[in-house]
Amino acid sequence: MKESKVIINNEEGLHARPAAMFVRAANQYLSDITILRDGEEVNGKSIIGIMSLGIFSGQEITLQAEGSDEEKAIEGLVEFIENELSKEPA
Repeated sequence: MKESKVIINNEEGLHARPAAMFVRAANQYLSDITILRDGEEVNGKSIIGIMSLGIFSGQEITLQAEGSDEEKAIEGLVEFIENELSKEPA
């Protein structure tokens, strides 16, 4: 299993549209993706799960990936959050 901590840096956090964008990005990988925040964990490929965490801008989350492409998944999803997600207008 690979994991990485990352700060959500877009204005909306991971709600609605940004959560859907994250799910699309996560579904590009074969590995199971998990998001952890404040002791709670959800499936990173589930929009409902992600939205249930109530992740706001500036909060730190931990991404975990387990599977055949786990290293690539973590690198790609961290890059997505840090670069692509932050470019989206509110």
